[in-house]
Amino acid sequence: MSWINLTALWKIVVFGLIAGAGLPALFAGGLYSLSLGPNRVRAAAEGGDSDVLVGGSVAGMVVAAIAFLIILAAIGWCVYEIYTLGHPAPAKK
Repeated sequence: MSWINLTALWKIVVFGLIAGAGLPALFAGGLYSLSLGPNRVRAAAEGGDSDVLVGGSVAGMVVAAIAFLIILAAIGWCVYEIYTLGHPAPAKK
């Protein structure tokens, strides 16, 4: 099977799974961690009306911040890679 580059195919599948399913799953996990905490239980007991603007636990906010920073770093890396593909370094003379 010399007409199929299995190494390239493997890399494409892994990168597609990471970027295609991993980053949205990480974003969903970050949003879920924002919703956890004691304020969520209290707001549900009071009928859902609460003055809480952000998640109820500090640990949840830290986990969400880390998740969102990883996503922003991945977006920045992708933009950088696309830019370098379209603007190669000038050749040295």
